[in-house]
Amino acid sequence: MLYYGGLDLTYLVFAVPALLLGLWAQMAVKTRFAKFDRVQTKKAVTGAQAAAILLKANGITDVKIARISGSLTDNYNPVTKVLSLSDSTYSSTSIAAVGVAAHETGHAIQHNVGYFPLSFRRMLVPVANLGSAIGPVLALAGLGFGYSAQMEAYLPFLQLLTNLGLMLFACATLFYLVTLPVEFNASRRALKILKGAGVFTDREETSGAREVLWAAAMTYVASALGAIANFVRLLLITRKNRRR
Repeated sequence: MLYYGGLDLTYLVFAVPALLLGLWAQMAVKTRFAKFDRVQTKKAVTGAQAAAILLKANGITDVKIARISGSLTDNYNPVTKVLSLSDSTYSSTSIAAVGVAAHETGHAIQHNVGYFPLSFRRMLVPVANLGSAIGPVLALAGLGFGYSAQMEAYLPFLQLLTNLGLMLFACATLFYLVTLPVEFNASRRALKILKGAGVFTDREETSGAREVLWAAAMTYVASALGAIANFVRLLLITRKNRRR
């Protein structure tokens, strides 16, 4: 850990930029979705209709399109093969809604073609959830008990505990990194097939959807940077204390 004038420099260097980017990205998603939610598609296609068109165009017949409550809660579940579109997307004919629906359809297409990063991310889910929940706890617990003279006989075990915590948290960080190509690829597929299937007919529609999806992608970038920042800080804490 590095300090200057009482300030934690590692936090300022690693965590603060990710936090600021995340706040900006969340604001950008809301403002850009609101902007293009007021612009209707030329063909008046709804989000649900766009998803159905794109699924059919890619020969996918076993994915169910469902409506869920909320705004921007859209998601695709590869286990149940359900494409869930939120209230703000399902029946809306706006550029923003169709773009979001197409992005989630992009995940269904990834699943159908066996896109490796998506499959790899699914494999990481259990260990990533475990790593996020207890990884830092195990690492810091191992260090904390290591300071106790009474625990000196258990030092090898405590070091193993710390390393296990770091490994689990590293898996959680990897999950966020693998998410990036998955999300960017889904957006690229969405924009390409929207134009190819004739849902979007001009550059204005494509450009509007791209703005919305790009802002949404930045939220994943911020999450990845935040995970990296927290892992680096945890790693620095453990290395510093081991040298004592």
